[in-house]
Amino acid sequence: MCTFLGKRTLQTIPLLFVISAVVFLLIHAAPGGPLAIYLSNPNVRPEDIERLRRALGLDRPLWQQYWSWLAAFTRGDWGYSFSDGRLVASRILERVPASLELVGTSILVALALTLPVGIVAGVQRGRWFDRITTSAAVAGISLPAFWFGLLLQIVFASALGWLPSSGRTSPGMALSGAGTMGGVTDHVRHLLLPVTVLGVVQAAAWSRYLRASMIETLAQPFVLAAHARGLPMRDVVMRHALRHAIGSVLAIVMVDAALLVSGAVMTESVFAWPGLGSLFTEALARRDYSVLMALLMLTSTAIVVFNVAADALHAIVDPRIAR
Repeated sequence: MCTFLGKRTLQTIPLLFVISAVVFLLIHAAPGGPLAIYLSNPNVRPEDIERLRRALGLDRPLWQQYWSWLAAFTRGDWGYSFSDGRLVASRILERVPASLELVGTSILVALALTLPVGIVAGVQRGRWFDRITTSAAVAGISLPAFWFGLLLQIVFASALGWLPSSGRTSPGMALSGAGTMGGVTDHVRHLLLPVTVLGVVQAAAWSRYLRASMIETLAQPFVLAAHARGLPMRDVVMRHALRHAIGSVLAIVMVDAALLVSGAVMTESVFAWPGLGSLFTEALARRDYSVLMALLMLTSTAIVVFNVAADALHAIVDPRIAR
């Protein structure tokens, strides 16, 4: 197991290096730049623009900019935001709790829906429950997250007025009601709609993976042998089939979790949720290279790390993977 994980970890180093180079080139190749907002201002002189370019290091060749950024990034120096001059690490750290709260709750909701639906649909293949959940899953996968979020806002926020349409807390509640029952209730009400969007969309996909894995596993010889020994159906499914089927699904959940933590961009934008996703859209609109590079590298690193963790978890569930 240690050899297996060591090899997988060593493979991530050149992969992250290539990703950083490609992302850096793509960001700098995009039209505009962090100084574009000053070009349309008649009060900003060309010499002022040139002075800013030198101060930000944008006048140097691209390869020099990349090596300088890479050396600083590996030391933990993520630089300063081009838009407000604050430390990039500070801007990211203040958004992390909101993203972790949203994504963590959404994953729990998605798993709570995925496990029973995927297991029962796999066991009852072709029956009414399987047909209904398959139709619901196809609808959930087909729904664009932003459209689903807007639909929930129109129904539950605008038409019925049951839930707030955006934000993490109501104005003034963060200070006056923090820690009280009213503050907790207000926080949960703001969380319900974005969690519903992410949870339902993820559960729709994950339940299909689990269903397919269960169907394949239930046809394996060791499951048929368990049936032949007279074991109850519940034991065959939960103790034998599920343990084998869940491994590949866990790998998908781990990778999707990394993606969600780093960039639930559409959902956070629709609901004005102050997380990493909304920070990414703000930085993209302003061509804030430092913030964009930090967020994209965090996303890439998280995906790679979660992939390795998923492989380890899969190998624990099914030791044949590590051979």
